[in-house]
Amino acid sequence: MKNVTLRQLKVFEAVARHLSFSRAAEELHLTQPAVSMQVRQLEESVGLPLTEQVGKRIFLTSAGTELVRHARLIQQQLREAEATMGALRGVGGGLLNIAVVSTAKYFAPRLLATFRASHPGVEVRLAVHNREDIVHQLQENLIDLAIMGRPPQEFPTEAHQFAEHPLVFIAPPDHPLAGERTVELAELSDESFIIREGGSGTRTAMEGFFAESAFIPKATLEMASNETIKQAVMAGMGVAFISGHTIGLETATGRLVRLPVRGTPVLRWWFVVHRAEKRLLPVAEAFRVFLAERGAEIIAEAANGKTRAPQGSMQSPLAPPA
Repeated sequence: MKNVTLRQLKVFEAVARHLSFSRAAEELHLTQPAVSMQVRQLEESVGLPLTEQVGKRIFLTSAGTELVRHARLIQQQLREAEATMGALRGVGGGLLNIAVVSTAKYFAPRLLATFRASHPGVEVRLAVHNREDIVHQLQENLIDLAIMGRPPQEFPTEAHQFAEHPLVFIAPPDHPLAGERTVELAELSDESFIIREGGSGTRTAMEGFFAESAFIPKATLEMASNETIKQAVMAGMGVAFISGHTIGLETATGRLVRLPVRGTPVLRWWFVVHRAEKRLLPVAEAFRVFLAERGAEIIAEAANGKTRAPQGSMQSPLAPPA
């Protein structure tokens, strides 16, 4: 493999990630024939086929699966080298590659905007996925950090909790129990519950809360996004158990109300997570420290609909020593 180039590995990693030559070409701003040529030259150097086509779908061969793992490790080592050299030059920048579960998208932009106010040289790549996809991205070393409610158990990680995560019941404002000081869970026995998909952190917390009270909902309607659930509740389709961090706008404008069910809010935690063996780049470590110091405060402001100018004078963990 002496003739393998970094460019070939970069192109192949994009093909492997998308399982598509055309989408890889679009991402890399290349033509599809150029991408195909790079992969073909890489296969010639390796001496093994790396992809195979079945119908219109592209799959990785066993050799391709193994090589893409090494390609990603090489890319990560290059990023680490670049960040280390930048730190030695006193450059407070770099790429922060982060993914968040869909519930965290309501506050993640504010976290990142505040962080970048004191780290203007940082480039951010933010992705929003469901929990299953984020676990996969962590396992494949595709991201530096993840913000999620339950750290993976499938492989070793380092997880740091940084903010409380309240889960509450919501209803339309004309619900018969709206305005009550306390609501017993049993009073919702005739309600239809609009719930998240299986495997989501919200769904798991709801099922645990119901089990503690030996409560079984009369009917459930499963929906895959918080926005769809909120719209369904506003339309009178039922009540829902949802993150309190997703309903600030709707409760402030009177389109939804929180039901004060006894035992709620159910408090969970937000975690920032990375693979246990991963050595964080300076920018990722700085963001992790930032979340520990200011994450809870900023999330609370976002949930309450408060705004404030990002503080650019905060001492940067990436700043060179005076």
